[in-house]
Amino acid sequence: MSQILFLLIAFGFGAALGIGYFAWLWHTVKHLPEARHPSLALVGGFGARISVLLAGFALLLNGRWEPISAALLGFIAAREVLIRRLGRK
Repeated sequence: MSQILFLLIAFGFGAALGIGYFAWLWHTVKHLPEARHPSLALVGGFGARISVLLAGFALLLNGRWEPISAALLGFIAAREVLIRRLGRK
């Protein structure tokens, strides 16, 4: 039972990482037109986003593949929910 609970927590953590990642991406793209150096802002934003994402996934890495898989599924689920709710207007 505790393994299932841990996987559900990992899924939720991955979903939270996904929401944070894509919200940060939206913020970066929204502010590109007013940036002094848009390419630098885009590359810097990507570097910061991917660093936070990898650090979050590394926290779950405990020598096993199951928590990372659950977190990745949560990340993808968050992406799908955001696309369906916010995209294609």
